[in-house]
Amino acid sequence: MFKFFPQTQEDLQEMLSRVGIDSIDALYAQIPESIRFRDEYKLPSEMSEMEVRDLFAKLGSQNQQLTCFAGYGVYDHYTPAVIPQLLQRSELLTSYTPYQAEISQGTLHYIFEYQSMMAELTGMDISNASMYDGTTATAEAMMMAVAAGKKQNKVLVSKTLNVDTRKVLDTYALHQGIELETIAEKDGVTNLEDLKEKLAAGGVAGVIVQQPNACGIIEDFTGFSDACHDNKALLIINSVAADLAVLKTPGEWGADIAVGDGQSLGIPMQFGGPYVGYMCCTEKLIRKMPGRIVGMTKDNREQRAFVLTLQAREQHIRRQKATSNICSNQSLMALFVTIYCSLMGKQGLKEAAQLSYAGAHYLCNKLLATGHFSLVYDKPFFNEFLVRYDGDIDELFSFYMMNGILPGVKMNDGSLLIAVTEKRTKEEIDRFIEALPLVKGVH
Repeated sequence: MFKFFPQTQEDLQEMLSRVGIDSIDALYAQIPESIRFRDEYKLPSEMSEMEVRDLFAKLGSQNQQLTCFAGYGVYDHYTPAVIPQLLQRSELLTSYTPYQAEISQGTLHYIFEYQSMMAELTGMDISNASMYDGTTATAEAMMMAVAAGKKQNKVLVSKTLNVDTRKVLDTYALHQGIELETIAEKDGVTNLEDLKEKLAAGGVAGVIVQQPNACGIIEDFTGFSDACHDNKALLIINSVAADLAVLKTPGEWGADIAVGDGQSLGIPMQFGGPYVGYMCCTEKLIRKMPGRIVGMTKDNREQRAFVLTLQAREQHIRRQKATSNICSNQSLMALFVTIYCSLMGKQGLKEAAQLSYAGAHYLCNKLLATGHFSLVYDKPFFNEFLVRYDGDIDELFSFYMMNGILPGVKMNDGSLLIAVTEKRTKEEIDRFIEALPLVKGVH
């Protein structure tokens, strides 16, 4: 048989006998011969370690290294060198679910610190031990609102929410019997009057908005919390975690649940993941929160100790009573965020955010000064802005790519969403501008 299968011939025969057949071929007899693969696998010959390293070095050299001005939920922030070094420690890299508190104090401790930091960053009472990513965290918040709303199963979603997040909401809602309704946008921001009208119609369990929104605009949520609470609906705010270092927090806006992605807290873009979703809420909703929470207590020697608490997961209670089917948080990425926030501190987080803000506004002003770009919405923005180009956007995009610059994210309406982080230097931003006259048709 196959040398990489651990079973012996005796093991295989015993398993076949148990199911009442006498051969592997009989096991697969129902599979049509026309779709069965009978040839040898085309696997490469074995290589030495040096040959393998050379192979991957050559493959890696084929990647085009671009200066990134793209965002739309994933941002090119700096990762301090010490973080990967600490993460690679075996007691951290291989740790899994900390069920046995007496031998998992280190893991429980850093999750507790993660929760404390996220609660402070969002201005909320409680944080769980992290979620998979920002999109699924938002979907979990949607279900949490419906669970808290009892007989109300409608959730209102702002038109200004990231499209990818909305798609995940649609998928979750379809299989949970949740009705989603879109709140209209006006001049690039959530229309408060339309929200009030939809709330007045009744049956709304929650409202989901985003800050900054999908166009990078900083929205004013004045009156949103009162409108929701007057109609017994929960306010859910999705935010880019790093931006909360300087922006008004969900807690200050009167949100009931704060969710989003923690990727902006130093996690590399790394081909789409893994990232980490955060979820925070008010204390009164703690028993509706999915996932797990780490609490601090004292042991029999009066020393500080950490334990798992309030685990409303289907593994621990009746499935029909579970608030979520989330099985484990990405604890390693929660540790990543914890180390990053510890290294940066409050002032460091603010400075990184301020550099991102300043760089974005510098680039925006330079682009507008060329006369070939215009803002789609004349609204306050943070580190991301939406512009329209007066030429061929595909030609512009291709030109920048060929010259080592990823200029942003092309939107469906032909506009360009450009993001700047603290990694983008003045020289890189100037190169973005200086390359523009070289594009065909721009002189």
